[in-house]
Amino acid sequence: MLRVGLTGGIGSGKSTIAKLLADKGAVVIDADKLAREVLEPGTEGLREVVKAFGDDVLNGDGTLNRAALAAKAFVSEEARQTLNSITHPRIGALTGQRMAEAPEDAIVVHDIPLLVERDIAAVYHLVIVVYADVETRLRRLVGSRGMDRRDAENRIAAQATDEQRRAVADVWLDNSGEVPDVTGLWDRLVGFEKNVRTQSYASGPPIVVPYDGRWPAQARRIARRISVAAGGRRVEHIGSTAVPGLAAKDVLDFQLAVEDMAAADSLRETLAQAGFPYVGPYEDTPRGDGDWSKRLHAGADPGRRVNLHLRVEGAPNWRWAIDFRDWLRHDAAARAEYAELKLELSQRFAADSGAFAYGEAKEPWMEAAVARVAAYKGGQVS
Repeated sequence: MLRVGLTGGIGSGKSTIAKLLADKGAVVIDADKLAREVLEPGTEGLREVVKAFGDDVLNGDGTLNRAALAAKAFVSEEARQTLNSITHPRIGALTGQRMAEAPEDAIVVHDIPLLVERDIAAVYHLVIVVYADVETRLRRLVGSRGMDRRDAENRIAAQATDEQRRAVADVWLDNSGEVPDVTGLWDRLVGFEKNVRTQSYASGPPIVVPYDGRWPAQARRIARRISVAAGGRRVEHIGSTAVPGLAAKDVLDFQLAVEDMAAADSLRETLAQAGFPYVGPYEDTPRGDGDWSKRLHAGADPGRRVNLHLRVEGAPNWRWAIDFRDWLRHDAAARAEYAELKLELSQRFAADSGAFAYGEAKEPWMEAAVARVAAYKGGQVS
C-alpha cells in the first residue's frame, strides 16, 4: 500500500483535505479520531489521564471534558509530554491495526497533526502539509469551533512551526483561502501506488533544466527516507542536482553506502517497499582500477524522479561520485562547460525515451574530467 502522511497546524484545514482525498478513494486514518477512541469511558487511557490531571477533566457522565484537559495539558511542555506519553503508544497501536486492515492496493492517508513533532516523516512514501496563516487558523478555531482565543493560541504555539513543516513537505497545500484542488495530487498518488505495487519506477527523456533551488530540500527529505529504510546507512546526494547552480536533468541521484554487494541485495525488497524498486545490477564506467559494480534502484513517485545507486563504501565508484560532485562545486569553469554540454545533448536527444545515448555522448568529456578531478584532489591534499 502507499502510506501518505497528512499534517498541518491546528485550524489549517487538514480534515477538509482528508475528506477530498477520501472522496477520491483514499483510506483515511484520522489520528484525532483515534485519540478520542483511546480516551473513551472505561478505557485504560482515560483512567491514566484522570490519574495524571485530576477528576475535574471529566464531565458528570464520566466522559472526557476535552476543554478542561486542554487547559491543563497545553500550559507547559511537561504537561503536554505527560499527556502524549499516555495517548501516543495507544494511538500508534490502533494506527497499525487500521493500516493492517487496509487493502494491499490502498492509498492510506494518515491524518496526523503531530507528524513533525514526532519526527516520523521518513516512514511515509509522501508527506502532504496543509498550510494556513496563523490569523486564518485563529479565526477558524474561535469562530467555527468556539474555542477560547487564548487556548487556541496556546495550542498553535505548542505545535511545530511553518518552517519545520515545510522541511518535511513533499507537497505543500495552501488552504488559507480557496480550498485547493487535489485532482493532480490524487493522480500522482494513484501512479505512485501502482508503481510501488508493481515494482515499477518513474522515467522519462533526458531533458536538462535550469538549476532548481528546491532540489537541496527535496534531496534532504528523500535521503532521510532512504536511510531510514536502509537501517540508518549513509546516503549521499550526488550527481548534477547536488551541484548548486548547475543545469541538470530533473532527477535526484543518491548513493547508498553498503558493506558489500550481498548487503545491497539484502535491501532489495525493503527499498522497493519504501518506494525505490530494483532496476538491476550494473557496472559504472571505470575511471580507474578496482571494482566498479553497483546495484541500481529508482524512485516510484511520478512526481519526483530519483536514481539510487548502491555502492560499496570506499570503493572506486563510491569515491568517484563524491569527488566528481565536489570538483564541480569547486570549479566554476568546469561547471559552466558541463552545463553547456548537457544542455546541447539534452536538445539533441530530447526525443529519446532513454538516457543511454545521452550518457554515451557525454563520455568523452567525462573521460577527460578524470585527470582534472585527480588534480583537484591532489590540490586539496597539498
